[in-house]
Amino acid sequence: MSQASHSNRPAAPPVFNPGWGPLSTLPGNPVMWVLIISELLAFSGFFMLFAWERSRQPELFNLSQSQLDPIAGGINTLILLTSGLCAALALQALGTSRRRARQWLGLTMVLGVVFCAVKFMEYAGKFAAGITPETNTFFGFYYGLTAFHFAHVLFGLALLALVCWRLSEENLETVTAFWHMVDLIWVLLYPLVYLLR
Repeated sequence: MSQASHSNRPAAPPVFNPGWGPLSTLPGNPVMWVLIISELLAFSGFFMLFAWERSRQPELFNLSQSQLDPIAGGINTLILLTSGLCAALALQALGTSRRRARQWLGLTMVLGVVFCAVKFMEYAGKFAAGITPETNTFFGFYYGLTAFHFAHVLFGLALLALVCWRLSEENLETVTAFWHMVDLIWVLLYPLVYLLR
């Protein structure tokens, strides 16, 4: 085979973590990707269970859903998507300025805290109105799904703070992947719980 034909071959994708099979080509730590996949599967199961229960009790679910604030949920969607953009910009900035990367990470965390504050106010309003997880099946799912996601946001904030302290490309890629998963889950959860009828 000629030298020219060798040079025309497309370059193989980089292998970040040899020995992890399909996860080897993904950026960041492969253990985080195992966690991300397992969490996505868990949320998918909860979403399917929610859809099943909704099909069995459509009137109850629609009436209960009307008591949610879709504007607060929409604001939180914009907040999380913007924080995901900031995390991506932190990763992009790392190649030229560690200080700039930390600034973007700081903004990512601030937006994450704002998300938590909006969600906390939403919970407080529901409890003040006497709406709890025991109110009915819909609100059991509402509190269960959103609280499970809320816990992931808090865990993500802790990881972001840790990466700010121990900043490296692998650490930043790992936490950015997790934070994007948090974004993705909310983007699916928001319309499912707040909007779809």
